[in-house]
Amino acid sequence: MAIRQQPKIRLFWLNQSRAQSIVWLLEELGLNYELVVFQRTPDMFAPPELEKIHPLGKSPLVGITPVGSEREVILAESGFIVQYLAEHFGRGKPLLPTRYQEGKDGEAGGETEEWLRYQYLLYYAEGSLMPYNTVSLILSIFKSNKIPLPIRPIASLLAGKMYGNFVRRNMKKHFSFLESQLGSAPQGGPYLCGPHLTAADILLSYPLLSAKREVEKMDVGEGKAFEPYPRLRAYVERIQSESGYKKAVEKVKEFEGKGGNKLL
Repeated sequence: MAIRQQPKIRLFWLNQSRAQSIVWLLEELGLNYELVVFQRTPDMFAPPELEKIHPLGKSPLVGITPVGSEREVILAESGFIVQYLAEHFGRGKPLLPTRYQEGKDGEAGGETEEWLRYQYLLYYAEGSLMPYNTVSLILSIFKSNKIPLPIRPIASLLAGKMYGNFVRRNMKKHFSFLESQLGSAPQGGPYLCGPHLTAADILLSYPLLSAKREVEKMDVGEGKAFEPYPRLRAYVERIQSESGYKKAVEKVKEFEGKGGNKLL
């Protein structure tokens, strides 16, 4: 049987972005890829050059050029990128759970619990959890030296109240939800979709670690965010001990040190 050639893959990477999760997924899938590095501007916005790749100018973006073609397909949005890469390159691997129960192919309701969780988490990570990180980040600016000194005390007070009444309450709800999901994971876990790491775990890592950081920065102090959630704490420690995660962290450190916009 002829070995199927891999299409050309390019990752358009931006520092301090969700592109870090895509690095991990590409490494976990064992794919060859090229990298186009972008650095944020001093005001922490993405550089305008990214708009030449996709009109919204956001990262991550992934380019796929099929074998024998010169047309590059651009994939945007983290959940879609993860789903696309896993479906095309993760079949037969634990990263992509089996979709149907035996003998129930194509039947509505015939999906495995692992697959249903996997699909849900692809939407949950960005649609439900990540927005609270974004709000928390914005509120932290109101407590920083970026706010003029005369109004900083009032801005800080209002930000603190908004954080307590909105962000903290919802983040704790999400942490409790994930704790319960880990407690009921198929085959006892220890991952959210069962006994194996999936692409959904990889996607969730960024918003979950971001939420941990924001809660500790704004509220409970370093290392204390997951104290009431032992399963979630163990899950995050397990994620961070994955060899693919560690490899991605080292690559990200390398990317962070490279300025400009260039193909590596």
